[in-house]
Amino acid sequence: MKTFLEMSNMKAVLFDLGGTLVKTAPIPEIFMRILRKHGVHLSLERSGKAFPEVIDEMGLESFKLSYREFWRLYNVRVLKRFGVKENLEKIADILTDEWWDNADLEIYPEVEETLRMLRRRRLKIGIISNGFQTDIREILSRTGLESKFDITVGVDDVGKPKPHREIFLYALEKLEIGPHESLFVGDDPQADYEGAEAAGLNPLLIDRSGKIQGAYRKIRELKEVTNYL
Repeated sequence: MKTFLEMSNMKAVLFDLGGTLVKTAPIPEIFMRILRKHGVHLSLERSGKAFPEVIDEMGLESFKLSYREFWRLYNVRVLKRFGVKENLEKIADILTDEWWDNADLEIYPEVEETLRMLRRRRLKIGIISNGFQTDIREILSRTGLESKFDITVGVDDVGKPKPHREIFLYALEKLEIGPHESLFVGDDPQADYEGAEAAGLNPLLIDRSGKIQGAYRKIRELKEVTNYL
């Protein structure tokens, strides 16, 4: 791990998106909101238990599917867990189409100020997300951040999600910088911090609640990023 002084030659700061720059209602709650609107009533408690298992079952090959195919597969698996047997693909597509209308999407309070500070330092700014480009564009448009980044990289750009090194290296190639010249900020210890570190980037873990354990270089709010530039 590089020291504070060795990190003074940064040329770019790259961010995870969900949980780092933007927040939403909990995934199970969004899921249930949409289903209830269409007359499907399931237990919120049961959905909360099922979601982590379903996403963990999505193999690498699924990230090479199209946006709509991926989310149809994901949603159908969740619905099957709850015993839904009819109109599975139709309901799955409704969930995809209406997701962001029901997500309570908003940016964290310090995001815009942090991005302005980085721009004043003439740093390149980007996003590396495990979301698809369709979702990234929708999120940035809805939050007014669509013109704030030099690059946005989604899972469909390389067919592999974080923590796989390919998605990090793809972003660096697009920016024409080396791993040691970039800082990556995310909220997931494995996908974001360890993934970025394994790809040679300088990682920062944002832990707003102060509850994450481990030997990570951590910050509590985004403005602290400037302490590492």
